Amino acid sequence: MSGLAALEARLACDLACLDIGGPDWLAPRFHPDGHVYDVAIVGGGQSGLGAAFALRTERVSNVVVIDENAAGYEGPWDTYARMRTLRTPKHLTSIDMGVPSLTFRAWWEAQHGAAGWDALGKIGRGDWMAYLRWYRAVLDLPVRNDTRLTLIEPVEDGLHRLHLDGRPPVLARKVVLATGIQGGGEWHVPRFIAHTLPRHLYAHTSEAIDYRVLAGRRVAILGAGASAFDNASAALHAGVAAAHVFVRRPSLPRVNPIRFMEASGMIRRYPALDDAGKYAVMASFFDRVQPPTADMFEEAASFAGFALHLGSPWNEVREVDGMAEVTTPTGRHRYDLLVLSTGLVTDPALRPELALVHDGIARWRDRFAPPEELRNPVIDAHPYLGPGFEFLPREPEHAGSLHGLYGFNYSALISQGLSAAALSGLKHALPRLARAVADTLFRDDETAILRRFLDYADVEFAAEWPRGEEAAA
Repeated sequence: MSGLAALEARLACDLACLDIGGPDWLAPRFHPDGHVYDVAIVGGGQSGLGAAFALRTERVSNVVVIDENAAGYEGPWDTYARMRTLRTPKHLTSIDMGVPSLTFRAWWEAQHGAAGWDALGKIGRGDWMAYLRWYRAVLDLPVRNDTRLTLIEPVEDGLHRLHLDGRPPVLARKVVLATGIQGGGEWHVPRFIAHTLPRHLYAHTSEAIDYRVLAGRRVAILGAGASAFDNASAALHAGVAAAHVFVRRPSLPRVNPIRFMEASGMIRRYPALDDAGKYAVMASFFDRVQPPTADMFEEAASFAGFALHLGSPWNEVREVDGMAEVTTPTGRHRYDLLVLSTGLVTDPALRPELALVHDGIARWRDRFAPPEELRNPVIDAHPYLGPGFEFLPREPEHAGSLHGLYGFNYSALISQGLSAAALSGLKHALPRLARAVADTLFRDDETAILRRFLDYADVEFAAEWPRGEEAAA
């Protein structure tokens, strides 16, 4: 036995030795409308899969994972992501929960050997998605694909009804929103573009853009971050005549604060900061832009059709002769498509599935007043989460409807740091989430569990003394 088969046998042994996958300790909950899951996880990408396995290590397995995408296409990796490799260093672990045989490295070496791992520079985007597919299959995680959540409806006794598009609803005691980068709000399209141009003249980098149909045409990309250059490279490889990147800053960002956070212990210890410390860190983090990776920048710059316009914000856009005309401080330029690498906006009010509860969710603006020089309305709109990623009530009367709802997506950034939607932080975030969910389930059932404990009378020691001969003597 060799290769993946040997690794899977080793993994099965590791899980057995760690006693992972034993019987649940929770009593079933019954409801007239159907089966009640202890936990429903929304999102079947890396965070959702990791959350399902983390809960299994807590012996909580009455779990369902739902994802709106087709099987094997969860998350960005085989949909809209256009980088060639992951930006995270290969040695950082993430969703393995400390099981060596479940790491990407073990999976890679099973197919390419130790020398293959040594030769690997960065993890390929397609290789990472292949690993996630294997991870889901080898752990037999309960994912329902092509299942889109439309609304979370609080029901009695800490129960939630998940309304699904075209499918019967699901009942769950706890709901984990493992919905990735965009799951805490929406992708940002500047209003002056959305209100001015027809929809076919612009696209966000989060969309499925077929650059092949633009072969021989001109594309402009707005933004200084890594995805801007990922898209420039993808467009030029697909045959566009020109891919011009516009940056409002006079120079490109060069420092990646995430590298410091990974090396300094900040990612794991970030939750230990007080609110003032968290706000100061994130105000600085938001002021910086993650720079492009050197390889993707050089790849884009190697094409004759590439151009970089620094100090060139878009002051105006308009349609002229069927093209998008962009006005900058240095002139006017026309393009067949504008591509927006403009990030996202986080606010629970933007999420349709939270329509019944978002008014009651505490935001950072409700809990902390920063120094005026640091105040950032983008930070202020983020949910103020508890230590286990739970939504907290804005007022006491909102507590009931929010009980059991967890924001395990990018909206956790201010409260929990790089965690739920960041590969650098998942290894630290997943145990916190699983422990918090399991602890809350235990507290919810505390009365019944303690009653069973007090009534417990199963005989374990059955020996008798004195024995028959001693008693006769």
